[in-house]
Amino acid sequence: MNTIAVKRTSMTQTRTMVSMAMLTAVAYLLAFLEFPVPLTPSFAMMDFSDLPALIGAMSIGPGAGVIIELVKNLLQLLGTSTGGVGELANFLIGASFVFTAGMLYHKAHWKGWKACVLGAVVMAVVAALANYFILFPMFNAFMPMDQIIAMFGELIPFIHTKVDIVLFNTIPFNLIKGLVIALVTLPVYQKLASVMNLPKEGRA
Repeated sequence: MNTIAVKRTSMTQTRTMVSMAMLTAVAYLLAFLEFPVPLTPSFAMMDFSDLPALIGAMSIGPGAGVIIELVKNLLQLLGTSTGGVGELANFLIGASFVFTAGMLYHKAHWKGWKACVLGAVVMAVVAALANYFILFPMFNAFMPMDQIIAMFGELIPFIHTKVDIVLFNTIPFNLIKGLVIALVTLPVYQKLASVMNLPKEGRA
């Protein structure tokens, strides 16, 4: 009996590692499919690379989603053009989203849409704090803050300060991004769940 249990555990661990590797590879590839967002400078592009990490967080667990985000961004460092600042931002913001949604769905058994909505809200808050206290000072080493503010101001005229960028761009951008990714992820996850015996929605 113990031998059978060990074999089952080993098979489960192998399946989990393979699934995470595949999701990480897809996330890495999706990171290259960027597209511009209205009222946002060209350096702030949107992509769907958080989608595989969200699937991993919901199916395997929140820690898996964070690991997928981490490895994806470590791979992105190989060809970075931002000195690692962009990758750090992507990790902090993306990890907060998938960890929250994964924790609520996988551990607390919330419904998928509720978990993802709260995950998007948390992502927007983390993005605001991370940009203001960590990322803006780091970006200032490459580009003067006044120039960054001016770039946002050209698109949204009432932006004049760092706080304005956070309030009128960072928070709305990341909230919308999280909700859009959730809208795409949920139907994909439901199809995978029925085929691969993944965790189903809870009652909360």
